[in-house]
Amino acid sequence: MDPPGLVVHGKAEPFSAALRSLVNNPQYSDVRFVVGQEQQEIFAHRCLLACRCNFFQRLLGTEPGPGVPSPVVLSTVPTEAFLAVLEFLYTNSVKLHRHSVLEVLTAAVEYGLEELRELCLQFLVKVLDVELVCEALQVAVTFGLGPLREHCVAFIEAHSQEALRTRGFLELSAAALLLLLRSDKLCVDEAELVRAARSWARVGAAVLERPVAEVAAPVVKELRLALLAPVELSALEEQNRQEPLIPVEQIVEAWKCHALRRGDEARGTPCRRRKGTLPREHHRFLDLGFK
Repeated sequence: MDPPGLVVHGKAEPFSAALRSLVNNPQYSDVRFVVGQEQQEIFAHRCLLACRCNFFQRLLGTEPGPGVPSPVVLSTVPTEAFLAVLEFLYTNSVKLHRHSVLEVLTAAVEYGLEELRELCLQFLVKVLDVELVCEALQVAVTFGLGPLREHCVAFIEAHSQEALRTRGFLELSAAALLLLLRSDKLCVDEAELVRAARSWARVGAAVLERPVAEVAAPVVKELRLALLAPVELSALEEQNRQEPLIPVEQIVEAWKCHALRRGDEARGTPCRRRKGTLPREHHRFLDLGFK
């Protein structure tokens, strides 16, 4: 009886390099993609994609058509991200870049490539910075990536003022912004948060062609107006008359906190101090314990 066989392995590097040379190589290619808004033509190999990824197996079917196959149009994925996906499928490795990793991560999630998704998440944690964090948070919220979401929120809590000034902040969805406004650990004063929320709502109103107050409605309830001093609240009330942002009832509740000098008597009004809340004289009347 023959002894059981033994699997032996050759060097991985030459094998990986040979397969990498086939990425976007028209030689022996039997499928073409037209990718991204620039409609870039990308060459690939049907059998390799199908055996590595269920998405492409379903997309391409089991048999190529006769003659030269028509290109497969994938208009929503950027060219650089798609080439990174191909590199991973061909070689099981990928070179990631800070400027495009979120696009690669999005493609990995959409194509069901769990290992590539995890590689992108690990890379993101290493390169995350103020300019990238809000965009990363939005991707995490969109695709339900819990660990990335928590990491981004913690980063923004520690770098709140800088993050609020980025373009990524202005492009957050209401669901993503709510995560931030509900946090006690933001290192920013409430007055600055109100200004940031107004800027965010103005951008959304311009894009969606809707009133500022309508865009802001899902998030402004989390602003802690009772933390503002009376002079700040008066100025906000006047600005709110000129450009509605916050429901009048919410401002009235904040005034009640000042009138009663008891934060716990103003039902529904958030009176908790955030980590970055600047002290004001009236705070001693409110229930402001910070944990």
